[in-house]
Amino acid sequence: MSEERFIDLESRMAHQDQLLNELNDVVTGQQAKIMQLDELCKSLIARIRSLSDAIPAAGSADERPPHY
Repeated sequence: MSEERFIDLESRMAHQDQLLNELNDVVTGQQAKIMQLDELCKSLIARIRSLSDAIPAAGSADERPPHY
């Protein structure tokens, strides 16, 4: 194998290592954001449930007034 070809392979490998590290950082950041959004969704669901429990029954609001 010629030295020029060996240098080219080493250069490609170094670039691929750098790219792999950058992609790993992106995936790690995305996973952290996903976890954060998941917690936010859970807290919003809990809040909506607690608010819906505090609101009086909606059955009376759907009834027709007596003059119909």
